[in-house]
Amino acid sequence: MKVLFLNLPYEFNISRASRWPEKTKSGTLYYPYWLAYCVGVCEDYGIDVKLVDCITKNFTLEDTLNEISSYNPDYIMCETTTPTCSYDYNTLNRIKDSFPNIKIICGGTHPTILPEDVLNKCYGVDIVVRQEYDFTVPEIVKAGGDSIVDYDQLKDIEGISYRDEDGKIVHNIDRPLVDLDKLPWVSKVYQEFLDCNDYAYAFAQKPMIQIVSSRGCPNKCNFCSYPSTMGGRLYRLRSVKDLVDEIEYILTDMPEIKEIFIEDDTFTVNKKRVMEVCDEIIERGLKPIWSCNTRVDLDYETMAKMKEAGCRLLVCGYESGNQEVLDKTKKGITLEQSRNFARYARDLDIKVFGCFMIGLTGDNLETINQTYEFAKEVYPDMCFFQQAVPFPGTEFYNWARDNDYLITEDYSHWLNDEGYLNCLVDYPYASHEEIEKIRDNLMSKYYFSFTYIVKTFLANLTWEEFKRNVRGGTQYISFRIKKFFHRSSEEQ
Repeated sequence: MKVLFLNLPYEFNISRASRWPEKTKSGTLYYPYWLAYCVGVCEDYGIDVKLVDCITKNFTLEDTLNEISSYNPDYIMCETTTPTCSYDYNTLNRIKDSFPNIKIICGGTHPTILPEDVLNKCYGVDIVVRQEYDFTVPEIVKAGGDSIVDYDQLKDIEGISYRDEDGKIVHNIDRPLVDLDKLPWVSKVYQEFLDCNDYAYAFAQKPMIQIVSSRGCPNKCNFCSYPSTMGGRLYRLRSVKDLVDEIEYILTDMPEIKEIFIEDDTFTVNKKRVMEVCDEIIERGLKPIWSCNTRVDLDYETMAKMKEAGCRLLVCGYESGNQEVLDKTKKGITLEQSRNFARYARDLDIKVFGCFMIGLTGDNLETINQTYEFAKEVYPDMCFFQQAVPFPGTEFYNWARDNDYLITEDYSHWLNDEGYLNCLVDYPYASHEEIEKIRDNLMSKYYFSFTYIVKTFLANLTWEEFKRNVRGGTQYISFRIKKFFHRSSEEQ
């Protein structure tokens, strides 16, 4: 049995594995890391697999059909997201029309929370795999033996949804969450199937690599989709040895990699374990450059140990400059913690990518302005102002829907013609168009201020940092120019 894993083609460079799936503004492109982990598990099971990233290959639909014909798989495994699902449905239906005997399996955030939406709207999909599907896919394949799996075999597989012989949608019970030490090293899958030079973070040195050291997030931010969909709220860890073994492997066998990004929801939930990981890196004499997602509740001692072990940058969600808004979003942090975090990072020379949102629960025009002023106070090296997005499955989605703030539940309208996320919420204090203008103005005010240009660019005079800043800055300026002319033409 053969399985072709496809990161489906799209009309723009888009990162389906990102928590923010839209066309990049500054060169960021994620690895299809959920697919890649499952590829590794299937290989461990002895299944013939191939991983093709149609995004990085710039495949058209016809190119993709040719790839499928050439490999001649029994199954295709892919992902879709809420912003891309309408486009992806059309792609999958075309694939099914061309290859009716190939079973198509689909996972990801949108199929996990809305499996019926996928199965009702996309006849091309045969089976939805919900949440973590690393071991679900090989179980589906192995259950078929020498032939495609039938309905009797499907009924005992946990974590899937499908249509039965009568066309009725069946949801099997959820699958237990994964023991992460049973997963293969995703770095080896990248080596086998992908080109690491194709992927980038605007805030990371290139080439970079994404690995995972934990899954799940115990925090309760009401706008975050991943804990509500893929990884759940049960925080699970790889062993320190397994994680550092992979880091050492990357340093030894993939010397071209300049930065390792630990793509956990929150790497620093368990500070004792963070210290153990750092101590293991230091004791082995390893010299990785790495970054991770974190929260602002870190203490100085932990941050200092992370710096000693090679941490270059921390990605954090400041979100708001108003404490009441933070409380209403269940962020679980204080403004004072954010101030301390920013000060510790400056003292330790750890760079910070700070994320801010506008239009959160409890926001208004005054609190949005407070968020901008707070951003100037904590002053991250890089920052991101974005409208809150009502991803299905989140409390924020329910809040916007229940208050009749959603402007549409038609997912084909989530992305605009340029591939960027629309604002999908009309608030009592601002329409969705006004929120988008405020968002763009905040980004411009921050990045084009004299203070930012002088302090940030002059503080990053190493060659690697200079290249990263120029690469990201050039692409963002290009985005803003295109945005300006697009808006001007619309107003005319």
